[in-house]
Amino acid sequence: MTEYAWPKDPSPEQVRREWSATVAALPVGTRITGQVIGRQPFGVFIRIDDALNALGLADIGSMSSGASLPALGAQVSGEVVWHTDHNHQVRIRLSEWIDHN
Repeated sequence: MTEYAWPKDPSPEQVRREWSATVAALPVGTRITGQVIGRQPFGVFIRIDDALNALGLADIGSMSSGASLPALGAQVSGEVVWHTDHNHQVRIRLSEWIDHN
């Protein structure tokens, strides 16, 4: 098995169907917690607590220097920074990636 995995749940149909409700419930600036459910070289997919039909993505573009991708199954926290309408993803910046220097 590879270290990378695509999320299987929620389904793309569930995410699309709930998109308007997701955007309303998770405006930019909202603090979130969740679990890493998919991992790719470009970032991690997150099942957001309290919004289980939403798909979060924390991409490497928001990583601070020296940070690494969290493991599949890891519990994470962060902040909503954008909504990507074309693929129905909630963009997240993980708390652990914020450079405190």
